[in-house]
Amino acid sequence: MKWLNEIVLETDLVKLIPLRPEHRNELVAAAADGNLWELWFTSVPSEATIDAYLSKAFADFENDTALPFAVVDKRENKIIGTTRFANVVSEHRRVEIGYTWYAKSYQKTYVNSECKFLLLQYAFEELKAIAVEFRTNWYNFPSRNAIARLGAKQDGVLRNHQIMANGSYRDTVVFSIIESEWKACKTALLYKIEQIHQPK
Repeated sequence: MKWLNEIVLETDLVKLIPLRPEHRNELVAAAADGNLWELWFTSVPSEATIDAYLSKAFADFENDTALPFAVVDKRENKIIGTTRFANVVSEHRRVEIGYTWYAKSYQKTYVNSECKFLLLQYAFEELKAIAVEFRTNWYNFPSRNAIARLGAKQDGVLRNHQIMANGSYRDTVVFSIIESEWKACKTALLYKIEQIHQPK
């Protein structure tokens, strides 16, 4: 029996919907907001790589090792990025939140906090995960800072973890939130979201 099943998660402002092949062009358009694929330390898809990117997401879902979402801005009713549960080990109830990116105009807004809250809440309260992991490139300092702000602790660095497309070696920084930390993390995240929505 599959552990990961398609689900819609939403707040008043964002909605996470199951990723579909028909989201292809909207994702390419979202990634073009900031030419995100040009960031060498990320794996944001371009027109040239989107089909392989989607194929991997769907294959991993069928294998019960991923649950991919498209991120929808409810105010404009448009897809602005993607995220997923990845590298899932169901027998140990562990998931990673990864493959996350948003159109540049939505970065450093309420979007990431709300998406991460939805995913973490679902992982800990519905999937009964015992740990949620985050991984990022050593050089992706904005991502490392954003993960730490969620309340995740750094577990360590996997050195020479991957070979990049240009032949360079990637050091991967690993963070996690464990089951016993979720209550405090949830309180902090909800407070942060409330502060973001306070009138300036």
